[in-house]
Amino acid sequence: RENKHIAIFIGDYFARPSKRSGAWCSRFRGQSSMDKDQRPITVNVCNFAKAPEGQQCLLNFDDARTLFHEFGHALHSMLSNVKYAYISGTSVARDFVELPSQLYEHWLSVPSVLEKFAIHAETNEPIPKDLLKKLLDAENYDQGFSTVEYVSSALVDLAFHNEIPTKDPMQKQREVLDRIKMPAEITMRHATPHFAHIFSGDGYSSGYYSYMWSEVMDADAFEAFNEINDPFNPEIAHSLEKHIYSAGGSLPAEELYMNFRGSMPKVEALLKGRGFLKA
Repeated sequence: RENKHIAIFIGDYFARPSKRSGAWCSRFRGQSSMDKDQRPITVNVCNFAKAPEGQQCLLNFDDARTLFHEFGHALHSMLSNVKYAYISGTSVARDFVELPSQLYEHWLSVPSVLEKFAIHAETNEPIPKDLLKKLLDAENYDQGFSTVEYVSSALVDLAFHNEIPTKDPMQKQREVLDRIKMPAEITMRHATPHFAHIFSGDGYSSGYYSYMWSEVMDADAFEAFNEINDPFNPEIAHSLEKHIYSAGGSLPAEELYMNFRGSMPKVEALLKGRGFLKA
C-alpha cells in the first residue's frame, strides 16, 4: 500500500501425511498500529494433490474456488488497517467473517479471469467459450434443492436456541419442518443427530444461518460491480478495500457494510445468482 510493506503471506497448499484435511486461513501475527506499525503474518493452508515430479499441478474448478475463498480471508487479514490487534483482520462478527472470502470467490467466475488462467496445461490454450458457458451454467444446477436443505437446517438450529427447549429434539425438528412446510422429497443438510456445527462447540450455535447470510451479502456486494458492468472498477474496489477488507472489526458489521454499499444487503442478487430470478 503506497509502496509500503503490507504483510507477509505464506501459502501451504499441498496435502501431506502430517496435515489435517480441509482448507483454512490462519494468522501468526495480527495487524496493529497501537505502539508501532505491526504488519500481519498470514497463512493459507489447503490440501491440493501434489503432482508427480516433473508434472504440473492441476486444480479442478472446486479447488480453484477453495483457493479464491481462502485468499479472500487472507486479504481481509493482510489489508487490515486498524489500531488494535484484537479487532484487526478477520476479528469480526461470526455472521460477517465469511463475507470477504465468499465475495472474493465471485472473481473466479468472471469470464476474463477464466479465459486468462483456465488454460490447457500442455498447449496453454484458453478454455473454449462453449465449455466456459457450460461451466458457469452448471453453477446453478440443483440450487433449489441445495437452498431448501440448507435453510431448513438453519431454521432448526435457530429454533433449538431461541425457543422453549423440549426433551425430544427430534420432535422439535419435526415441528419446525412442519411449520415451514418442508417438502418430503428434500431432507435437511444436517439432521439433528449429526448436526455437529451447533452441538460440538459454540462457534455456530444459533449461527448456522451465517453461511447463507454471508451469501446474501457477498452477492449484493458484488452487484455493485455488476451494476456498472465492470468487475475491476477501481473506485468501487477502493471503497471495498476501505470499508470491508481493511476495516476489521472497527465498527459494527452493519455499519461497515452500509458504508460500502449505502444500504443493507438485498436478497435479489443472491436469487439471481442461484437462477431463481432472471438476471
